[in-house]
Amino acid sequence: MGIGAYRHRVTVETPHAPTPDGHGGYTESWAPADPPLWDCAIAPATVRALERLTAGTSLATASHIIRGRFHPGVTTAARIRLDETPARVLLVVHVSNPDERDRETIALASELLTPTPAPPSARDGRP
Repeated sequence: MGIGAYRHRVTVETPHAPTPDGHGGYTESWAPADPPLWDCAIAPATVRALERLTAGTSLATASHIIRGRFHPGVTTAARIRLDETPARVLLVVHVSNPDERDRETIALASELLTPTPAPPSARDGRP
């Protein structure tokens, strides 16, 4: 792919070490990967594309295919934040490094959906 195909600039985040919350549990957080920014192409995942990329098996949890130059921080433990309004988050479920040449990274990801609060009238039971 040419450089013009990588039209999305995203932030790659990796899990940060858990911090104790003082009540016997811990808080999980995310930290930017090194390097944090990645120029990539993002496309919706179709059944045909998923089967081609996963060697004929189906991976039903992926909703997006992300391609870009090689990025060592893109792993199945990482997430990708699209810097849009509102921000969208993609959880990486599969990573491929074609021919093991460290030239391109192909990631299959599933979008993390956050619930939106109901409008006040719906919470009160009024129409």
